[in-house]
Amino acid sequence: MSTKIFVNLPVKDLARSIEFFTSMDYAFNPKFTDEKAGCLVISDSIFAMLLTEPFFKSFSEKEIPDTSATAQTILALGVDSRAEVDALVDKAVAAGAVEPREATEQGGFMYGRTFADLDGHLWEVIWMDPAIAQD
Repeated sequence: MSTKIFVNLPVKDLARSIEFFTSMDYAFNPKFTDEKAGCLVISDSIFAMLLTEPFFKSFSEKEIPDTSATAQTILALGVDSRAEVDALVDKAVAAGAVEPREATEQGGFMYGRTFADLDGHLWEVIWMDPAIAQD
Protein backbone atom coordinates (compact mmCIF):
# COMPACT_ATOMS: atom_id res chain seq x y z
CA MET A 1 0.00 0.00 0.00
CA SER A 2 1.30 3.45 -0.85
CA THR A 3 1.54 6.06 1.87
CA LYS A 4 -1.43 8.37 2.12
CA ILE A 5 -1.76 11.58 4.08
CA PHE A 6 -4.82 12.63 6.08
CA VAL A 7 -4.50 16.21 7.29
CA ASN A 8 -6.91 16.97 10.15
CA LEU A 9 -8.32 20.50 10.23
CA PRO A 10 -10.78 21.94 12.77
CA VAL A 11 -13.78 23.73 11.28
CA LYS A 12 -16.49 25.83 12.87
CA ASP A 13 -19.31 24.90 10.47
CA LEU A 14 -18.82 21.54 8.74
CA ALA A 15 -21.71 21.89 6.30
CA ARG A 16 -20.46 25.31 5.18
CA SER A 17 -16.90 23.97 4.77
CA ILE A 18 -18.14 21.04 2.69
CA GLU A 19 -20.12 23.44 0.51
CA PHE A 20 -17.03 25.66 0.13
CA PHE A 21 -14.73 22.86 -1.07
CA THR A 22 -17.44 21.27 -3.21
CA SER A 23 -17.78 24.61 -5.05
CA MET A 24 -14.07 24.27 -5.86
CA ASP A 25 -14.85 20.94 -7.60
CA TYR A 26 -13.53 18.72 -4.80
CA ALA A 27 -15.40 15.63 -3.64
CA PHE A 28 -15.96 14.09 -0.22
CA ASN A 29 -15.67 10.40 0.59
CA PRO A 30 -19.09 9.49 2.03
CA LYS A 31 -17.63 6.51 3.96
CA PHE A 32 -15.71 8.94 6.16
CA THR A 33 -18.15 11.84 6.23
CA ASP A 34 -20.83 12.36 8.86
CA GLU A 35 -22.08 15.13 11.15
CA LYS A 36 -18.66 15.37 12.88
CA ALA A 37 -16.23 14.99 9.97
CA GLY A 38 -15.91 15.39 6.23
CA CYS A 39 -13.25 13.55 4.23
CA LEU A 40 -12.12 15.98 1.52
CA VAL A 41 -10.51 14.09 -1.37
CA ILE A 42 -7.66 16.15 -2.77
CA SER A 43 -6.06 13.30 -4.74
CA ASP A 44 -5.77 9.51 -4.65
CA SER A 45 -3.35 9.79 -1.73
CA ILE A 46 -4.10 13.18 -0.11
CA PHE A 47 -7.12 13.84 2.08
CA ALA A 48 -8.14 16.60 4.48
CA MET A 49 -10.34 15.53 7.34
CA LEU A 50 -12.50 18.53 8.18
CA LEU A 51 -13.44 17.96 11.81
CA THR A 52 -15.94 19.93 13.86
CA GLU A 53 -14.06 21.73 16.62
CA PRO A 54 -15.50 19.53 19.43
CA PHE A 55 -14.54 16.38 17.51
CA PHE A 56 -11.07 17.77 16.71
CA LYS A 57 -10.55 18.45 20.44
CA SER A 58 -11.16 14.78 21.18
CA PHE A 59 -7.82 14.01 19.46
CA SER A 60 -5.69 16.58 21.29
CA GLU A 61 -5.72 18.43 24.58
CA LYS A 62 -4.01 21.40 22.93
CA GLU A 63 -5.96 24.54 22.11
CA ILE A 64 -7.15 25.12 18.58
CA PRO A 65 -5.20 28.09 17.20
CA ASP A 66 -7.01 31.33 16.47
CA THR A 67 -6.37 31.51 12.72
CA SER A 68 -7.13 35.23 12.65
CA ALA A 69 -3.95 35.75 14.68
CA THR A 70 -1.78 32.65 14.12
CA ALA A 71 -0.81 30.21 11.41
CA GLN A 72 -0.03 26.68 12.49
CA THR A 73 0.62 25.36 9.00
CA ILE A 74 0.38 26.23 5.32
CA LEU A 75 -0.99 23.46 3.14
CA ALA A 76 0.70 23.54 -0.27
CA LEU A 77 -0.88 21.93 -3.31
CA GLY A 78 1.15 21.45 -6.48
CA VAL A 79 -0.80 21.73 -9.72
CA ASP A 80 0.06 21.22 -13.40
CA SER A 81 -0.09 24.78 -14.74
CA ARG A 82 -0.15 28.46 -13.90
CA ALA A 83 -3.70 28.57 -15.25
CA GLU A 84 -4.70 25.85 -12.77
CA VAL A 85 -3.22 27.90 -9.91
CA ASP A 86 -5.33 30.88 -10.94
CA ALA A 87 -8.48 28.84 -11.54
CA LEU A 88 -8.34 27.10 -8.16
CA VAL A 89 -7.62 30.24 -6.14
CA ASP A 90 -10.21 32.24 -8.09
CA LYS A 91 -12.83 29.55 -7.25
CA ALA A 92 -11.83 29.69 -3.59
CA VAL A 93 -12.13 33.48 -3.46
CA ALA A 94 -15.50 33.35 -5.26
CA ALA A 95 -16.69 30.86 -2.60
CA GLY A 96 -15.69 33.16 0.28
CA ALA A 97 -11.95 32.63 0.81
CA VAL A 98 -9.57 35.51 1.34
CA GLU A 99 -6.37 35.96 -0.65
CA PRO A 100 -3.97 37.32 2.00
CA ARG A 101 -1.13 38.24 -0.34
CA GLU A 102 -0.37 38.76 -3.98
CA ALA A 103 0.76 36.00 -6.32
CA THR A 104 4.43 35.08 -6.13
CA GLU A 105 6.67 34.55 -9.12
CA GLN A 106 10.11 33.01 -8.72
CA GLY A 107 12.33 33.29 -11.73
CA GLY A 108 9.73 32.09 -14.21
CA PHE A 109 9.97 28.48 -12.98
CA MET A 110 7.61 28.71 -10.00
CA TYR A 111 4.29 30.53 -9.56
CA GLY A 112 1.96 30.47 -6.59
CA ARG A 113 -1.03 32.03 -4.91
CA THR A 114 -2.42 31.63 -1.41
CA PHE A 115 -5.92 31.63 0.04
CA ALA A 116 -7.32 31.41 3.54
CA ASP A 117 -10.37 29.14 3.66
CA LEU A 118 -13.53 29.89 5.66
CA ASP A 119 -11.80 28.84 8.90
CA GLY A 120 -8.60 30.77 8.16
CA HIS A 121 -6.50 27.73 7.21
CA LEU A 122 -3.85 28.77 4.68
CA TRP A 123 -3.62 26.94 1.35
CA GLU A 124 -0.84 27.69 -1.12
CA VAL A 125 -1.39 26.57 -4.70
CA ILE A 126 1.83 26.31 -6.69
CA TRP A 127 3.06 25.41 -10.14
CA MET A 128 6.70 24.53 -10.85
CA ASP A 129 8.22 24.11 -14.29
CA PRO A 130 8.63 20.32 -14.56
CA ALA A 131 12.04 20.69 -16.25
CA ILE A 132 13.34 22.62 -13.24
CA ALA A 133 11.57 20.50 -10.61
CA GLN A 134 13.14 17.23 -11.79
CA ASP A 135 16.43 16.14 -10.27
